[in-house]
Amino acid sequence: MRALRQHMGVTQQELAQELGARQQTISEWETGLYQPRGLSQKLLTIIAERADFRYEAREEDTPSPSKDAAKG
Repeated sequence: MRALRQHMGVTQQELAQELGARQQTISEWETGLYQPRGLSQKLLTIIAERADFRYEAREEDTPSPSKDAAKG
């Protein structure tokens, strides 16, 4: 999240205004306290694509099947 914002050259407050969110929400996304969901997630995807921002999902960002599900 922070990398996208920095790539775009905007502050947390500016991004928050564009998304209709609070600056604190942007900060919480950047620190990993919360993840964007729903409409915010879709908007961020569109923004990233238009900004020609590419990223690789980190392992913790990619859901993996639980061990229990694999057994059963």
